[in-house]
Amino acid sequence: MAGKPRILHSSKDMIWSLVPLLIICAVVAIASGNCSVGLTGQASDDRTPPFNVQAALAADARDLPFPIRRPVVPESWKPNSGSTEPVGGTRVSNVGWITDVGAYIQLSQTDAKEDDLVVALGGTDALGAGTRQVGGREWVMYTTPEDKKFWITDLGDVRIAVLSRGPDDDMEELANAVLAQQPLPSRT
Repeated sequence: MAGKPRILHSSKDMIWSLVPLLIICAVVAIASGNCSVGLTGQASDDRTPPFNVQAALAADARDLPFPIRRPVVPESWKPNSGSTEPVGGTRVSNVGWITDVGAYIQLSQTDAKEDDLVVALGGTDALGAGTRQVGGREWVMYTTPEDKKFWITDLGDVRIAVLSRGPDDDMEELANAVLAQQPLPSRT
């Protein structure tokens, strides 16, 4: 008969008996590839399947009454989201990526008025922050108290917005990419 009587066991004995079990569980999780530490903060750390931006924008082009453009973005950006939402009596097409620096960036396209789009993207606290020229167009810049920033340009039949908390270089790259494209085929 080994060990002490059961009445003399303490919580310290229980902890020491759990340590090997926890080590075995960690080794199995790491070996199976179902566990990721994600120390680099890159888009490649994310193991969720990518969102199909091409199909989403093609569907939006068929369904929405305004022109939709599909930008060509860097391969290192991971597409992760898309939606259509009501705004100002019409709808807005949104798609988003995680950039190579780990920041989220969103492209929004709508025929709503700029004021309605500003409220939809930044709420009533969004403030104008000037203008800038990108892709031969003037973009109106906005910021929010939560450090979200977005730029909007008016192409006449559509308003295009680029939103991010990441670097302006990424926003400029997306703005140039969307302006460089012709509208996708529509329902008409």
